[in-house]
Amino acid sequence: MYVGAAIAVWLFPAATPAGVAWLRCLGAALILLAWRRPGRAAWRGRPLLLAGAFGVVTAGMNVLFYEAIARLPLGTAVALEFAGPVAVAAFGSRGRRDVVALVLVAAGVVSIADVRLEGSPAGVAFALGAAAAWAGYILLGKRVALGGNGIDSLAVGFAVATVALSPLALGTGGIWGAPDLLVLGVGVGLLSTVVPYVLDQVVLRRVGRGRFALLLALLPVTATVTGLVVLRQVPTVPEALGILAVVAGVALRSARDT
Repeated sequence: MYVGAAIAVWLFPAATPAGVAWLRCLGAALILLAWRRPGRAAWRGRPLLLAGAFGVVTAGMNVLFYEAIARLPLGTAVALEFAGPVAVAAFGSRGRRDVVALVLVAAGVVSIADVRLEGSPAGVAFALGAAAAWAGYILLGKRVALGGNGIDSLAVGFAVATVALSPLALGTGGIWGAPDLLVLGVGVGLLSTVVPYVLDQVVLRRVGRGRFALLLALLPVTATVTGLVVLRQVPTVPEALGILAVVAGVALRSARDT
């Protein structure tokens, strides 16, 4: 997932952030359709509507996030976007233990992200929009996992989203003339969409939305560990404390569900 994010940043000089997000959606749709080959039933009626809504919301989340990180420090955008999963987890809370877990997770994410009060109002708006879309991704993703066609719905959903958001392709002009950049764009779809979202479907079949939302808070922890192992970026004291807070919050919330 983070390799895919790094590749996306490399593509920003050749395309708009929204254009890169659309190319990511196109790459994911092509890979999933070639792999799953959904039957006719997946392309009609309620399954199509559910899959299409899920695909558009998910692709929109990616577009908004890419636009946010083009205007804000990555840490600020990540912290703001996590308002979505935290809100979903909050609505699923049923006791004091849940509240403590949510506070720990929220504090940990903010600490890891090293939130700074800088950037543009537009960037903040894009990040908050991505947060709302992420909440929608969790809610619709659960319905797709349980009541839809699972991974087949991902294929249909991203195909619908690719068509619905096709005007964004105007921002990819600098990529189509460079085969290497085009391959990288498809690679973003594989690494940042196909692999993690397919795994999300597997997890969503097994856990509730609130627990899943809290588990998503492990993403910035994973990013910090990856930075330490791969890039030799040693966490600061606030980041280390944030990791401990997130792990403690997720463990506390998960223990109630076991």
